Amino acid sequence: MAALARWCVRHRLVAVLLWLLALGAVGASAFAAGTAYSNDYQVPGTESGRAGELLRDGFPNLGGDSDTVVWHTERGTVRAADVEQTMTRTLREIADLPGVAFVTGPYDGHGAGRISEDGRTAYATVTFEDQAKDIDAAEAAAVVDTAESAEGDGLRVELGGSAAGLTESPGGHLAEVVGVVVAAVVLFLAFGSLAASLLPIATALVSVGTAYAGTVLLGHVMTVADFAPMLGMLIGLGVGIDYALFIVTRHRRGLKRGLSVTEAVTGAVATTGRAVVFAGATVCIALLGMLILRLGFLNGVAVAASLTVVLTVAASVTLLPALLSLIGMRALSRRERRRLAEHGPEPDLPTGFAARWSAFVERHPKKLGALALAAMTLLALPTLSLHLGTSDQGNDPRTATTRQAYDLLADGFGPGVNGPLTLVTEVHGAADRLALDNLDATLRATEGVASATPVTFATGGDTAYLTVVPESSPQSERTSDLVDRLRTEVLPRAEAGTSLDLHVGGVTAGYDDFADVIVGKLPLFVGVVIGLGCLLLLLAFRSVGIPLKAAAMNVAAVAGAFGVVVAVFQWGWGSEPLGLGAAGPIEPFLPVIMVSVLFGLSMDYQVFLVSRMYEEWLETGDNRRAVRVGLAETSRVINSAAVIMISVFLAFVLSGDRVIAMFGIALAAAVALDAFVLRTLLVPALMHLLGGANWWLPRWLDRRLPRISIEPPECRAAQEKLADADAERERLTEDVDGAHEERQPDVRDIPGR
Repeated sequence: MAALARWCVRHRLVAVLLWLLALGAVGASAFAAGTAYSNDYQVPGTESGRAGELLRDGFPNLGGDSDTVVWHTERGTVRAADVEQTMTRTLREIADLPGVAFVTGPYDGHGAGRISEDGRTAYATVTFEDQAKDIDAAEAAAVVDTAESAEGDGLRVELGGSAAGLTESPGGHLAEVVGVVVAAVVLFLAFGSLAASLLPIATALVSVGTAYAGTVLLGHVMTVADFAPMLGMLIGLGVGIDYALFIVTRHRRGLKRGLSVTEAVTGAVATTGRAVVFAGATVCIALLGMLILRLGFLNGVAVAASLTVVLTVAASVTLLPALLSLIGMRALSRRERRRLAEHGPEPDLPTGFAARWSAFVERHPKKLGALALAAMTLLALPTLSLHLGTSDQGNDPRTATTRQAYDLLADGFGPGVNGPLTLVTEVHGAADRLALDNLDATLRATEGVASATPVTFATGGDTAYLTVVPESSPQSERTSDLVDRLRTEVLPRAEAGTSLDLHVGGVTAGYDDFADVIVGKLPLFVGVVIGLGCLLLLLAFRSVGIPLKAAAMNVAAVAGAFGVVVAVFQWGWGSEPLGLGAAGPIEPFLPVIMVSVLFGLSMDYQVFLVSRMYEEWLETGDNRRAVRVGLAETSRVINSAAVIMISVFLAFVLSGDRVIAMFGIALAAAVALDAFVLRTLLVPALMHLLGGANWWLPRWLDRRLPRISIEPPECRAAQEKLADADAERERLTEDVDGAHEERQPDVRDIPGR
């Protein structure tokens, strides 16, 4: 690492130009290639997946995306001559647009049931030639514009569906701008130097911009969800600025101790830079752990997010050293440079609030530990009511046309019309056809069913389907119960004595199957990720207790964060005022991605905090002093890094995307709890209570474990020599000054209880 840093310093302009060239080349390629994202929740082997395959094979004309045009009149009815003429003409124009296969309206022979009982609301189905992921945004916009042109006095027109959702204007890049500005303010307050505060921002922007463009290109070779680029940007800005913060802080400390710019940069990269690589590797390993789930939808998310982390780490140890060498001593504030010139190098000792807090935790470990545990338990309680599912356009902001269409349909036809179920089967004989002809009557008599259409047979007669409209909304647990009832009770009775094999598909069925697969594999995934983290910490700190506490803290942070997410998104506490739409279920893939990301982020803080405690423990053998000094010397940087990351994550609430906002709030809550409650309160309190047991490791295991070090021995030796020089310089200064004021006591001088 030191050699890499020296090369980047000597060839700083080359290093900067190489990164800018990479950003420009990848960005231009992504712009030329365009996007190719896919939100394919289907899992091979599930019942809903099989239903979709049969429907596409037997009814090719139904393979395209289906959207709805909904109109509502306050005066009269939709059967009025002027309304009927206007909408008939509009639907005919839509049917002639490029990309539209056909339109089914309420005014022809195939439109039965598309006019509400009160006659004020009607809808038509627009079927596109392609699925939603392949529809051109311009084609979707043309449909929306044509439909909305029919609006007039007393006539309201709204559109729902995936294609219509493509035309909703997102929040732009406001989220990124706000996050970056807040991070810059926090960095300036921490450093007091404009140049030093801008370098982490510049490093993160270059690396994340390159990764964003790379994710666009990745979508052309594998399945990548449409939220993956924004998720990668969210993670990349957070960890990228944090990693750069750690390195710049170490660099500034070296300058204050009298090192040259080159020596300070090299030392920072060789020590903190090595820790950054270690932390980034753990984040990538955790993210790539999603691959063991064997879900194509998550594979692309894992690879895209890992790519972002790799590039942020690379920029932190190559681009950042080059930029630090360019600004030279301006990494320090004017006051710090003036003090350095007047008084010479000074040791960087923990004083002030950090030292007082560390001593306070030492004096009251039981009370503070109990308080922290109670707070975490309270925040985690809502997790017990967690309902996994997938949000739909009923969760869009009230101002969105998709939300307006959703509400109009629910008011006029019942909530279930927004997510009908589809029953599909192969047909092999007369007995099958007879059973299917009578099935719609049985379905209409089933609890939870609002209506059911007669069976529709394919041209060849070998495939058939029925549509069932539930009484409840697609997100409702009552609809999920209906899916289970159909699969386990109603349909098996209908299949008796026939060769029918009815499969239940549709929105709710597909989401439920996806969630079931995720939940079924979640214990294995969590076990692998937590187990890997414990192994890494065991090797680094030669202790059984440290990894076990880290695993417990990770679980506590995830539980607390999910409690916040459930309260905001599932219970709806503040979701509408925040512009996040109505209350709804939690995305089924959120637990997997949350565990992956939080595992890596927690490792940053855990390694940074405990490594300093471990060094003090090895030197003194005094657990109380080790915990006190470690917390005092690292809490300020941990808290600054946490504030930056929380600011970046919360800024993504402004993105206008419910899924991204859910990630932002979940990660912000997890980082806040991890940094301000767990790492700076509960962990040190527990370590004070456990005493020397923190560092216990069986001798037989110690002999067999390989030895790894976050900082290489030569760097640690250099730091020890520097510390000795600081102590000697301080002693000489005191001798020369004689009766001058005594040295300000720092955290090392505070005796134990």
